[in-house]
Order: sequence, then structure tokens, then C-alpha cells
Amino acid sequence: MIRGKKMSGDCGCGADQKFDGTSPAYKRILIVIIVINLGMFFVELFGGLAAGSMALLADSLDFLGDSATYTISLIVIGMPLAVRAKAGLFKGISLFAIAAWVLGSTFYRVFIEGVPEALTMGAIGVAAFAANVISAVLLLKYKDGDSNVRSVWLCSRNDAIGNLAVILAASGIAATDAAWPDLLVAGIMGSLFIHSATKIVQQSWKELSEEKQRQNTASDNCS
Repeated sequence: MIRGKKMSGDCGCGADQKFDGTSPAYKRILIVIIVINLGMFFVELFGGLAAGSMALLADSLDFLGDSATYTISLIVIGMPLAVRAKAGLFKGISLFAIAAWVLGSTFYRVFIEGVPEALTMGAIGVAAFAANVISAVLLLKYKDGDSNVRSVWLCSRNDAIGNLAVILAASGIAATDAAWPDLLVAGIMGSLFIHSATKIVQQSWKELSEEKQRQNTASDNCS
């Protein structure tokens, strides 16, 4: 687990903290990943509309959400733990919102006829998978950081899994000439978002509670 420097207050009270992103190398990686995600948002958005794929549209929205939340992650690096934990909490709530959209849109699509175009869906899925694998590999050694840092890793990992599922869905559509593989994958992706959002929110709340307790302890020791 990557550790930051020991932090101490005016009274000498301190404790080891998880990696908070205050590294030039990490910031450079984050900027590269933001650019990758923003580019893939447009690729999957137009590709999803052209192919009629809910799985691609769901993943494009995730790319957009990641671009925004990674930018927030970059902005709050170096700020107090409470601020970083609140940023993680915001990102967790955002993932819940994305999950709700994905699951709701999937449910709606069940009642609409139309089979996605498998070739376009599969080709874009491969490109998106490659982009997210690169992002996840770049972030691998930072995966055990604070909630703000960890949320970036979880999002990239989830996206890579989701893209692989999109590729499998495209194969299923090509084999069956039916829409259900696309709908199934979109539903699975929505469930994955909910799982990760829950983990991020739980860690953020824990960090906020720990920070409040540290502040109270420091205040008692210094009084």
C-alpha cells in the first residue's frame, strides 16, 4: 500500500495517511486519462447512436462522467482530507445516477424493437477496451490510495470490464440477431456501477468520520 508522508498538526498530533495523489507523476497520468476518456465519450456517443446500441450509449455516458470526476480528482489533490473525501462522495453519488440512467434506459429499450448493429458496436467496444486497459494499467500502483484516488482506479477498472462485456454482447448479437445480449450487458454494467458507487461512498464516509475524530482528538490534546 502506498503511503504518504506523516502529517502532523501544530501540537505534533499525526498519523500515516493513504496516498492522496500529491505526486507530479500521478497528476500527469490523470491528465492523460482525462483526455482519453473525453475522446472516447464522443466516439462511443456517435457510435452508439449509429449502431442503435444501449450498451455503447451507456458506456459513453460513463466516459463523460469519468472525465468530469477525474477533473475533480485532479483539482482537489493536495487539499485537506475532508475535501478529498467529499469529492469521493460526490463521485460515488454520480455513479449511482449513471447506474439509474443505464438501468432505466435498458428497461425502456426492452419494449422497443430494434437490433443493434453488431460490427460497429464490436469495433468501438475494442477501441474503448484498449483505452481503459491503458488507463487501468497506468493507475494500478495507486489503487489503494484515499477515496479520491481509489475512485479513479475503480472507474477505470469498471470501464475495462464494461468494454469487454460490450464486445461479448456484439458477438452475441451477431450470433443471435437479437437485442437481448446488448440489453443484458447494459443491465450488468448498471449493476457494476452501483457496486462501485457503494464502495466509494462507504470509504468516503469512513474518511470523513476519521478526519472529524482526528480533529476532535487534536483539539482535546492541545487544550
